[in-house]
Amino acid sequence: MRREKFRLSVCVLASGSRGNATYVSDGRTSILIDAGLSGKEIQRRMSANGLDPKQLDAILVSHEHADHIQGVGVLSRRFDLPVHINDATLQACENTVGRLARVRPFVCGESFPVGELNIHPFSISHDAEDPAGFTITGHGVKIGMATDLGVVTGMVRTHLEACDLLVLEANHDPQMLIDGPYPWPLKQRIRGRSGHLSNEDAALLLTELLHARLQHVVLAHLSEANNTSQKAHAAVSRALNGNAIQLHVASQAEGCGLLTID
Repeated sequence: MRREKFRLSVCVLASGSRGNATYVSDGRTSILIDAGLSGKEIQRRMSANGLDPKQLDAILVSHEHADHIQGVGVLSRRFDLPVHINDATLQACENTVGRLARVRPFVCGESFPVGELNIHPFSISHDAEDPAGFTITGHGVKIGMATDLGVVTGMVRTHLEACDLLVLEANHDPQMLIDGPYPWPLKQRIRGRSGHLSNEDAALLLTELLHARLQHVVLAHLSEANNTSQKAHAAVSRALNGNAIQLHVASQAEGCGLLTID
């Protein structure tokens, strides 16, 4: 009997300080990681990429900042979706998201299934109550997501090892941040251990995560004021050191197209 071939698909629908959402599917189970745009806009962007929001099975929430939760409540109620969220994050945003169809609490460090996908949340350093990065594995494929983190810890490196696709933060160009319009306290917050990774931080992390099976790297959460897609791409390209990895840059306006991994 011939075994059915699965593909994991990933589509960053939006990434940046005005809203974040990423779609992941194996063709049977489909999830959203964060829903930081309006429900209507997330549905529009899914449809524009040939994706059906009615086929979603769950929403995962990384942390409570508005650019990650704006559409969570609306989509959960509209499509009767369970929301996987840790207790501290839920307490911080329950007044904002309102009633959820179903709540599925998770604990950072403890894996849980959604359909045939295995989700592993891990702790990251960011100025939120209990922020999480995620790895998603299924059918022999592993996806890693780490955005909104001020520093790369040993735990982050360990969890992101051996991924076939990575979504990594490349938030700012350090000189643009220093010279830019933000007030100094905000610049310090962004540069701090609970802020955001620079292009150079992302490049350094990638050098430590390179391996033969890595197919795609998506640079995410770029600052519109303190970075450009060209600067981020150039900084991280140098870290690839000639490896045949496809490097993508997700934008706030358009995200990044649908990527598949066999």
